Amino acid sequence: MAVSASSSAQQARQALADRLGELCRDAGLTGAELAERCEWSRSKSSRIMNGRTPPSADDIRAWCTACGADDQTEDLIAMLRTAEGMWVGWRRMERAGLRQAQEARLPLYQRTRRFRSYSSWLVPGMIQTRPYTTAALQAIQRRRGLVDDVAEAVAARMERQRVLYEGDRRFAFLVEESVLRTGIGGADVMSGQLGHLISVASLPNVSLGVVPMAPDRERWPAEGFWIYDTAQVNVELISGYLTLTQPSEIALYADTFAELAALAVYGASARALITSALDALG
Repeated sequence: MAVSASSSAQQARQALADRLGELCRDAGLTGAELAERCEWSRSKSSRIMNGRTPPSADDIRAWCTACGADDQTEDLIAMLRTAEGMWVGWRRMERAGLRQAQEARLPLYQRTRRFRSYSSWLVPGMIQTRPYTTAALQAIQRRRGLVDDVAEAVAARMERQRVLYEGDRRFAFLVEESVLRTGIGGADVMSGQLGHLISVASLPNVSLGVVPMAPDRERWPAEGFWIYDTAQVNVELISGYLTLTQPSEIALYADTFAELAALAVYGASARALITSALDALG
């Protein structure tokens, strides 16, 4: 894993805690004195200052007032929102259904010009067929016990795929060979999906690489992720959805993508692996 969800979110929370600690020290206050001014227990101010307990927006307002730094309030609340927004559990993201989760990403796709996608689990959504998407989202809906709006969610994802054919966007997709051989939806669905990959790979703005299975790989498989220009990385994990915007973290994923891309095969060699997976379906 290039960057863990817990470490990235914790770094953001710790940066906020450090800023709050600096305000306290700059005001010449001890943690106990700040707690008294805020009418908190001493342990609460200590937990916040040490990054063990995230503050609320109201906590930040009270902290800044106690330190005579009301002008810092909005910036610190913005830091809090950034830290909170980095990590979103699937249940929170999908509480209103799968359709809304699909539609929420459309503005990001529309403003991005260079897409880099790596997947070790499934075919990336941008190049899925309708039956494959339906099978994947039905499985998610059943597993997570969500409202059944799969048909609407599939339609939203298909609509989002239009960006593949519009404008001057460039797409680089990397998939593990195991993705070609992992069944979802049955043989007919997989057959159609694999044939679609061959078609997509012929588009002039698309690069499709397959990372072959091998016993001696120099770079092991990672969690699936998307890089949007150089502005944002989204990582899909079992428990939730991670958004990274720090340049250093984006660079780390870009380096990982480059390493995996160097292991992949393209063109005729990629088609041969896809065709082999097709033949194995019988």
